[in-house]
Amino acid sequence: MTQKSGPRAALHVRHVNLARGFRGGERQTILLIEALARINEEQGGTEHRGIKHRAIEQSLVCRRDSPMRERLASTDVALIDADHALAGHWRHPRADIVHAHEAKAVHWAWLERRLRGTPYLLTRRVPQPVKNKPFNRLTYGGAAVAVAISSVIERHLRERAWCQVARIPSVLSGQPSDPAAVAALRERFAGRTVIGHIGALVDRHKGQRVLLDAARRLRQSHPEALFLLLGEGEDGDALKRESADLDNVVWEGFHANVGDYLEVMTLFAFPSRNEGLGSTLLDAMDHGVPIVASDVDGIPDLVEHEVSGLLTPPGDGDALAGALATLLEDPVLGERLASAASARLAEFTPAAMAQGYLALYRRVTAGEALGD
Repeated sequence: MTQKSGPRAALHVRHVNLARGFRGGERQTILLIEALARINEEQGGTEHRGIKHRAIEQSLVCRRDSPMRERLASTDVALIDADHALAGHWRHPRADIVHAHEAKAVHWAWLERRLRGTPYLLTRRVPQPVKNKPFNRLTYGGAAVAVAISSVIERHLRERAWCQVARIPSVLSGQPSDPAAVAALRERFAGRTVIGHIGALVDRHKGQRVLLDAARRLRQSHPEALFLLLGEGEDGDALKRESADLDNVVWEGFHANVGDYLEVMTLFAFPSRNEGLGSTLLDAMDHGVPIVASDVDGIPDLVEHEVSGLLTPPGDGDALAGALATLLEDPVLGERLASAASARLAEFTPAAMAQGYLALYRRVTAGEALGD
């Protein structure tokens, strides 16, 4: 007698992100978890004896004070407490695969593999080469796959040759806008041409001092230009002191509703000194804002010079001011660049990222090699 088989078990993906705060990597972690949850909702799992079974099961290992917990409150994901890499290993069923989203998570995933045999992959988001240290060789070498978010990171990982490498870029977050809030902002900045910037106030990374240099250079020649900076960080107080004499700079602080601000920006300036990819640029593209950004690390993966934006050398305030002036004086060029940038956005959606990772999860759990 043939026995009927039950439903195929869901693929259990255990994400790990042990970051204390909330920055781009944590936003991308959430976007992936949400997009994978939508695959369950849209495609559905199997139905057996009147019970719907999920195709994908997800859990997230994170700190007890992680801001991700509140943001995922309405998403189908189990939360596992772990304030460090030694916690959270034994009180929950073993997953099929672990996905480490940042450096401390890689240590957690390596230990989980040693303790329970669970394969893991990791995502590398920073453009600096991984330091050639014994523990890095051990933890990267134990990964089934290291995923790079940009071509420069992929090149560095392949040069190390510690494990298989794939590339899946970061994605736009789909920042919504509220018409009433946008109207209020337009009234507030009436008569000004808003040059916007969004990023953590950490100059060694995001280069806000380069932007202040450009603001000084454009203060007399383009008095209508207003530099509007959103974000907070360790350099915030120092940057505000240094720009106290600039009446064309507004420090807006951290705001979750960046979509409202993007709607009132005429240009978007992104003078990073180093950048894994720069997913904030995708949100600017999504709102049709022409971009001037640094020609550094992963940014050229998103912005092609004089095609989908303008690129300037990192750390060069004069070049940044010149590029901004070019677009201020030639709005038709800005519209053409923004249109070309928007045309590429289908490659950088959460759904595309989720399908890319899901394919990797399945190949790893099936024991398949990725090939070249």
